Amino acid sequence: MTAIPSSHSDLASRGKWIATAGWLIILLGAGAALLPMLERRGGAIVIGVLLIAGGLIEILAGSLRHAARPLALVTGAVTIFAGTLFATETATRFFLPAVTIVMGWLFVRAILLALTSRLTSGGVRRWTLIAAATDFLLALVLLVGIQIASLVVALLGVTEPLIASFAWILALSFVATGLMLLEVASCARAAEDV
Repeated sequence: MTAIPSSHSDLASRGKWIATAGWLIILLGAGAALLPMLERRGGAIVIGVLLIAGGLIEILAGSLRHAARPLALVTGAVTIFAGTLFATETATRFFLPAVTIVMGWLFVRAILLALTSRLTSGGVRRWTLIAAATDFLLALVLLVGIQIASLVVALLGVTEPLIASFAWILALSFVATGLMLLEVASCARAAEDV
């Protein structure tokens, strides 16, 4: 690949970079799915690193867009912020605050992605709405599950199934975002403005 293009570069060149960003985020989703294999403390730091990496990739991809650029950049920044909370061990002291942080991150992302969809059209709009709906539904799952998780953690401590479900939520969000970016790239390569 050539040097990173700018938002003024040709659409095909931007499309290649956005597609690469999409595939990298999907790979981060696969990494998130492996989180249950880590210890709780190490898992929180890895979550932070995954979120920061995902946010940086989103910012790179967002910087190559036109009308949706500002909201795409803010979405990436929100992901970096959530990742920083984990990576600095702010969220590793207790499991429940970590769930609250991820739930808040998903709700904010869902709102930002829904707003971004208003600036797009066609397949990009559809996949942006799918990513927004995925994040919103995952946040609702955490909201409903937080009461159940409180009881489980109080009685049994942090259990593997609880961490596993948390890892899958993060993985699904990454995959939805990656698929959205692949659609953005596909439209760019087809000479549709993104």
